[in-house]
Formats: sequence, C-alpha cells, structure tokens
Amino acid sequence: MSFVGLMVLIVYEARWVYPEIQAYFSQTGSLTGQQLATRAREYIQRAQEELLVASPSMELSEVRHSLDLAYGLFDVAIYHQTYACTAPSLALLDELTALIDNQQITPFDAAHALFIPIECLTHIEMDQLDRRGAVINQFSESTRWYNQVLTYASLLIFALGLLFGAMHERQLRRAERATAEKFAWMARAMRDPLTGIGNRSALHQDVAAHNGRSMGLILVDIDFFKQYNDTLGHPEGDRLLRQLANLLEDALGPEATLYRLGGDEFAALLPCSSDQALSQFCEALQIGLEEAQCPHPAHPDNKNVTLSIGAVRFVAEATPFAAAYEAADKALYQVKTAGRDGWQVMASAS
Repeated sequence: MSFVGLMVLIVYEARWVYPEIQAYFSQTGSLTGQQLATRAREYIQRAQEELLVASPSMELSEVRHSLDLAYGLFDVAIYHQTYACTAPSLALLDELTALIDNQQITPFDAAHALFIPIECLTHIEMDQLDRRGAVINQFSESTRWYNQVLTYASLLIFALGLLFGAMHERQLRRAERATAEKFAWMARAMRDPLTGIGNRSALHQDVAAHNGRSMGLILVDIDFFKQYNDTLGHPEGDRLLRQLANLLEDALGPEATLYRLGGDEFAALLPCSSDQALSQFCEALQIGLEEAQCPHPAHPDNKNVTLSIGAVRFVAEATPFAAAYEAADKALYQVKTAGRDGWQVMASAS
C-alpha cells in the first residue's frame, strides 16, 4: 500500500508539474509570449526614425510600409479586449497614414504623433511582463508548498521537488538575463557606437525632456573631413571624430549633452539663457580646437583641423524642434559659405 501510495504521488506530481511548466515557461504558440506589441513598436519606431530624417518632398513609401506592418501586428483581439489605448492608437495610425499619403502633415509632426501608439505598445509590453511575473511568482509559492508536503511523504518526492526548484531558478535567471540584455540593447540603441555619445534619436528624446526650458543647440561640422579621410585613411578619421567628441565635452562643460548626427556632423544641447551666452560657448569651442592643434595635412588653406559651427537658442516644446534645427543649420551653412573656420549664432528661433 505504501509503494502504491508512493507511485500515486509520483504520478500525480508528474501530471501536476509538467503541464504547469509548459503553461508558464513555454512561449511556443502563446500570443502573450510572442510579444506582438514589441514587434509593432519596433516597426513604428523605424517609421519614426525615417520621418525624422525625411524632407517634406521625400518619398515616404518605406514609412507607409512600416506603419502597415505595425498596424497588422497591433490590431489583434486580445489587445482590443484588454487595453483601452489600443483602439485610439489604431485610429491615430489610420489617420496618420491618410495624412502622409495626402502630404497633409510634415514628417516631423507625424513622427511626434507616433509617440502616442509607441506609449500604448510600451504599456502593453510592460503589463504583459508584469502579468507573467505575477503568474511565475504565484506558481513559485504553490510549488514550494507542494514540495514541502512531498518531502514528508517520501525522500524521492523531495528529490524531485529539489530538481524542479533548480529548473525553476534556472529559468528565472535566464529571464532576468534576457530582461537585462534587452534594457542594455535599448540603451545602446540611443548611443553612437564610435564616439559613445548620443545619436539623433537621443537628441529628439532629450529635447522633449526639457519642456519649457531655454536651450542652446549647436551644430558642428569638421571642415574638409573627406579630404582628411582620403589623405590619412578612415582609422585616422575615426580617431579625429572621437577626439572631437572629447574636445566638445571639455569646451562646453558638464551641462552640455553631445550627439553625433552622422558622418562628421555633431550637435550639442545645453541650457542657455541668452544669445550672448550661446556665443560664448561657440567661441570657447573654437578656442579649444585651436589649442588642441590637430594637424590636417589636406586642408586647402594649410591650416590645422577647423570647424564650422552654427547655433541657435530656443525654448523646448514652445518652439518646434524642426524650426530650431533648421535655424542652427542655416547658421552653419552661412559659416561654410563665408569660407568655413568660424561660428555663427542665429537669432533665437520662434
């Protein structure tokens, strides 16, 4: 009878444990586990990045394709039933798609509007993670209690309980590592891999975080950088880009946040109360470069490395960032037109 009872307990444990493992830890065929919201958010962010670099006249077929893919992944019954933000977000995507097709909205405004469905999808992702975590925690507690009962019944059952506990802890560690890797990847996605400073996406995110503050935007180009690369090679060009990032940090101080926008184009965002203060930052940057005396063997004017600098002061959110960026870029263009190796502060953007 004891042996039969032991076998009943073993069979019962096997029938109780195995389906629970499948239910809580396996993601195969699980809509929640597949994280459609994650893939939908990635497609929307891809469309957003393409919009941020698009001009009003640029073909936006890739943006349209990304939004269609995101819509298909987003428009599922479980999201409609569980999350109130789903229907408004899908309606917004429909509206934005029509406006983009009819060219009735600027790329920057369309990119800004996409933060609403991105926020909804992020909420869905985090809520699903929370739910899965709650289920795992609940299951962990019931498992401990069950193993306690089996310990008193049989050493064999106790051993099996320990084995299951080890399996659970291993899976939990894997989940924690995967979560940590995901957050690390998200942080890396906002950084320039060569210089370690922010990228264009980080610049737009930081501007939005300084709502209502008076900010200075400085755009920097290395003069004749192509000739520098052609003469000394790309490894030396990369070294110069890293050196310029350090120089910007030293010249502008700890309050400045730096970004590499692509190629040899850099940007700095910093609190700035007046155009005069912004001019002092530009002058300090040029003086710092002159003191560094970086050789440029291919400079047409036989100079060391020189910079073209354009800047503008604006109030975050009150002034559309696209207008502020355009003003700083115009100042940069004026410096280039005048012969490079200088700086220009445009009147405060409005």
